[in-house]
Amino acid sequence: MSVLNHLKWRYATKQFDATKTLPEDQITLLKDAFNLTATSYGLQTLSLVVVSNKELREQLKAHAYNQPQVTESSHLLVICIQDDITDQDIDTHFENVKDIRKTPEDVVSPFRTRLKDMMKGMTKVERQQWSKHQAYITLGNLMTVCAVEGIDACPMEGFEPEAFDKLLNLQDYNLKSVLLLPVGFRSNQDPFASMKKVRKSTKTTIIEM
Repeated sequence: MSVLNHLKWRYATKQFDATKTLPEDQITLLKDAFNLTATSYGLQTLSLVVVSNKELREQLKAHAYNQPQVTESSHLLVICIQDDITDQDIDTHFENVKDIRKTPEDVVSPFRTRLKDMMKGMTKVERQQWSKHQAYITLGNLMTVCAVEGIDACPMEGFEPEAFDKLLNLQDYNLKSVLLLPVGFRSNQDPFASMKKVRKSTKTTIIEM
């Protein structure tokens, strides 16, 4: 099946088959895909929380407008951003670059300084918004990987982040939840599974110059 056919196959799954669980190798694949997603400067100010515990997800569901995907899916992926970005985060990143690529300090130094100056020129809220932009890139990548792998998923913004942060103890990790992605297998009872996609024509959405 072509990538386009996989993308036509996927949809925002509203009902999951709660009796089915994704195998561990597919969960590992999603973790790796998350980690390999492109981010600005490669800084990776994101973390992925993988929630399989049913009791915990039942508690979370109450803070996601009782949407059934939270509990019926195989796993609930919670995409998080760092509460803030510090000089230490930037130093750690560039030390990693030096270690893995054997890049000398004189090459790394201008990029390190530029990125630190850029972050210092933002407010904390602006730095969080910058990280949120990276989170949406990651969400899109995960959704495409899910489609290619035959994993059903449903991107979700409709939840109460502060309540999720408290239940998941994210403050202990300096994290804030921003997006949800329940993953698993679609239910045969989900009427949305057989519906045709509604999209504008590419003649409308694509501009060639």
